[in-house]
Amino acid sequence: MPSFSAPLPPSPSRSCQGAPPASAEGEDRTRPSAKAAEPRAGVAPLMPRERLIAQGAAALTDAELLAILLGTGYRGKPVLALAEDLLARFGGPAGLMQADNARLRRERGLGGPAKRTSLLAVLELARRSLRQGLMQRTVLQSPQAVREYLQLELASLPHEVFAVLFLDSQHRLITYQSMFRGTLSQTAVYPREVAKQALALGASAVILAHNHPGGIARPSTADVNLTQNLLTTLALVDVQVCDHVIVCQGGSYSMREEGLL
Repeated sequence: MPSFSAPLPPSPSRSCQGAPPASAEGEDRTRPSAKAAEPRAGVAPLMPRERLIAQGAAALTDAELLAILLGTGYRGKPVLALAEDLLARFGGPAGLMQADNARLRRERGLGGPAKRTSLLAVLELARRSLRQGLMQRTVLQSPQAVREYLQLELASLPHEVFAVLFLDSQHRLITYQSMFRGTLSQTAVYPREVAKQALALGASAVILAHNHPGGIARPSTADVNLTQNLLTTLALVDVQVCDHVIVCQGGSYSMREEGLL
């Protein structure tokens, strides 16, 4: 399992209270297949766009929603089949929506900019929506939103990143910062740098976060020791550590919820 190293010794913990442009030549311009729908006998199946309007987005499968976003497939690959293939290769919608432009460009059917920019725009809108919510309410009242936001930021990265959510005195988000980057197995985190940034931003509290690329969302001994070091260092400048969240594709772990803070 990936782990972090820190220069300071462990010490006691402290916790807080509380539709795209026209596609490239050769693409299939037919509307998405509705094979995922279950039509009644003698009734023509609705296309995904029609189902969305009639039944709401929640009635559609992941592939149908993605097919609507993509708009078209390519010759020999209808758009719904393309959507299903992409979801399978990326491990579902979360993995796909966290892919960057370079990764998407390697996929057949996404070589042109229209589809890629649509996917990237949706991802950024999702991030901004979650970030706005964290700025408008106390983050400790919405732990699921915190996890979802950190999943979008960190879960699919191929390298380790240690990040910090800096919070104001009411535990609303000031900003998210990716602070340290490492290899697949280890990265160095310097508590004094976290404390320095917290003071510069006027933060009263923080939520720590890092990812386990290709691993599981469970803390190592080094992760726990690092958290204790950060608790001690940040306490010296009166900054609380509210949580340390570990994320990977498909999961997350809250040290606060598991009683480690």
